[in-house]
Amino acid sequence: MSRKRLLLLLIIAGLVAAFFGSGLHQHISLDTLKAQQQSLEALVSAQPLLSGALYVLVYVIVAALSLPGAALLTLIGGALFGLGWGLLLASVASTLGATLAMLISRFLLQSWVQQHFSQRLERINRGIEREGAFYLFALRLVPAFPFFVVNLAMGLTRLPARTFWWVSQIGMLPGTLVYVNAGRELGQLDSLAGILSPSLLGAFVLLGLFPLLARRLLAVVKARQVYRGWQKPTRFDRNLVVIGAGSGGLVSAYIAAAVKADVSLIEKHAMGGDCLNTGCVPSKALIRSARLAAEVRKAPELGFSHAQAQVDFAAVMERVQRVIKQIEPHDSIERYTDLGVDVITGEARITSPWHVEVAGRSISTRNIIIAAGARPFVPELPGLDSVPMVTSDTVWNLREQPRRLLVLGGGPIGCELALAFQQLGSQVIQVERGARLLPREDADASELVMNSLRSAGVELRLRYQAETFELRDGVPTVQCRSLDDDSIVDIEFDCVLVALGRVANTSGYGVDTLDLAIRDNGTLETDEYLATRFPNVYAVGDVTGPYQFTHAASHQAWYAAVNALFGTFRRFKADYRVLPHCTFTDPEVARVGLSETEATAQGIAFEVTRYGIDDLDRAIADEAAEGFVKVLTVPGRDRILGVTIVGAHAGELIAEYVLAMKYNLGLNKILGTVHSYPTLSEANKYAAGEWKRAHQPERLLQWVARFHAWRRG
Repeated sequence: MSRKRLLLLLIIAGLVAAFFGSGLHQHISLDTLKAQQQSLEALVSAQPLLSGALYVLVYVIVAALSLPGAALLTLIGGALFGLGWGLLLASVASTLGATLAMLISRFLLQSWVQQHFSQRLERINRGIEREGAFYLFALRLVPAFPFFVVNLAMGLTRLPARTFWWVSQIGMLPGTLVYVNAGRELGQLDSLAGILSPSLLGAFVLLGLFPLLARRLLAVVKARQVYRGWQKPTRFDRNLVVIGAGSGGLVSAYIAAAVKADVSLIEKHAMGGDCLNTGCVPSKALIRSARLAAEVRKAPELGFSHAQAQVDFAAVMERVQRVIKQIEPHDSIERYTDLGVDVITGEARITSPWHVEVAGRSISTRNIIIAAGARPFVPELPGLDSVPMVTSDTVWNLREQPRRLLVLGGGPIGCELALAFQQLGSQVIQVERGARLLPREDADASELVMNSLRSAGVELRLRYQAETFELRDGVPTVQCRSLDDDSIVDIEFDCVLVALGRVANTSGYGVDTLDLAIRDNGTLETDEYLATRFPNVYAVGDVTGPYQFTHAASHQAWYAAVNALFGTFRRFKADYRVLPHCTFTDPEVARVGLSETEATAQGIAFEVTRYGIDDLDRAIADEAAEGFVKVLTVPGRDRILGVTIVGAHAGELIAEYVLAMKYNLGLNKILGTVHSYPTLSEANKYAAGEWKRAHQPERLLQWVARFHAWRRG
């Protein structure tokens, strides 16, 4: 630390010590104001300039050092100096103190504040980069953070001090006025009867209503700024237009139709989106066939000596298409038309915040929901386009089974399809850059999945990077580099499945026309209400994230549709606290809430309770005795923070914990719930029992033991 910083730190430490050591903090209270009101008013009357200067000095010191009491000082200003002078003094003092606090932070506290307020700062920094002074004005007008945090945080940004000063002066003025007015009314209180005076009650009603009024005012100001240059129609053809008929779009349109809104749903390809046509439905149909093939191989363990089955790969893939056709009516044009949705086939293009063009016509609409989905990410690797290659979208076109299938990627899609193809008879080689598969899950969960893949015959190449593809004498070959020792290995294959994640679809339908913000990960930026920078344009599902699950898109769709149609009266923040997900390998991996890795990274205290499914009667009977239930709870309490289940039907078992977390039911409630015997769901009860056993009231039980001994005589 430089001498200047050290000197400033010592001065600040001395001032803080003097503030608390002198007992000054005890005098900044309403009790002190009422006790000393007459003498303070006499001082202000006799020496107004000195009194005002002292008041400003104390206020500046308190605000600059981020000491408690700024709000009370504002009330005191109104009580002692009246509305006019109190507002002037408090406004100048608060802004000057806040600016000094910002400069102190910029000079002295940058690393300390980053360490202690990093999560809060991330959001503030994004706002400053995007909207600068207007973002600070919003924080001042409707404080989403304590003012002292805003002061310190702004010191870490590149916002000029002069901009910080004038924005704070204007932004804090309405709130200061409300507090000064309340203080003036308090200062005039001379008896208990005065508490019921209309003026005092009105002042405190205004104090309570100010955040709501300020938020509404801010929304109006921001809307005028955002919509500048666009011509809003006087009448609208639709209440809502939804772009994309995947899970998010279908649910959005369904909700709108259910509440009798006039809604159009536009889809350029196939109703049902990725989930029905290339994702959830076909992959689970394939997994079902693959699991049967694996069960036949396990037949001797179940007492069958000559069980055999010949995989007809083309028939398996035709069955996948048949399953899609069976489910297709649920998402069909006919069904949604019957529900009251205007379904349009064609490519949509947004031409203004209230207009969407499709099939040669322009539709005016009050609100728009973008549910454009995502597509598989295909890296630009040399030679990749010269070899047989499929993605999770195109693998369903295969009718000839690859003898050797190369899978790039160790996420859920890669693991599910690698295991399925291996069980169906392909030799699968799975290449992953990381040290383990399913990196978003805990290590013990991914370890069980890796063991399962290896046992099935999958060749895992962990810590390898695919670099170059080529045809060598007509044989597709990939050159991979080891990330551990930099060695090179050549792998021959017949077809490569690229499963390296998905990229949001953000082009081709007007994102550029509206200049909608794109996050660093390529998704559409939305706020906590799922709105883009335009309050009437929303986005749901894979196109915005943060989760690329079908049920996550459906979950978001409720919030977006309700906010779009009824946001004038009330809006709802999207809630992701209890959002489960499952990877359908064998064993399955299901999770809701925090994992151990996430809780540790976020510094959240937790206890771990673990129950091994290998001890469960039904699992033993089903030859599925592997896996575990792992529950994270608040230390010393049964409140659930997160659950990971690895085992057969984990995706079904997790639902009980989703319900418990949604409605704040602890492990004691699960333990007290009757579960049928013998079922896999008993694993949840036994996990709760493990927690209860670890938290037995030992001292109480000792007294109970003595009681029973006494009863025996």
